[in-house]
Amino acid sequence: MMYGWYNQGMSGGWWAVMIFGMVVFWTVLVFGVVVLVRHNGHVHGGVASTSPTTPAIDILNERFARGELNEEEFKRRLALLKNQT
Repeated sequence: MMYGWYNQGMSGGWWAVMIFGMVVFWTVLVFGVVVLVRHNGHVHGGVASTSPTTPAIDILNERFARGELNEEEFKRRLALLKNQT
């Protein structure tokens, strides 16, 4: 009959090691999912903008940057768009 360390089962503190391991495992898993969701959320939205602009103002800015509008026309249209919102 083999008694001793071989037949102790979960006694001797190994249960605490397993609990600690499971807590670490689930913490890493949840943290990884949160990081992936946050990272992928920004990718789908494109470039993050800090100013609340409408798509019309974004298009107007692009046209001005390409040189399709002069400064006077840009300012006039921008004022019209800001008055509408």
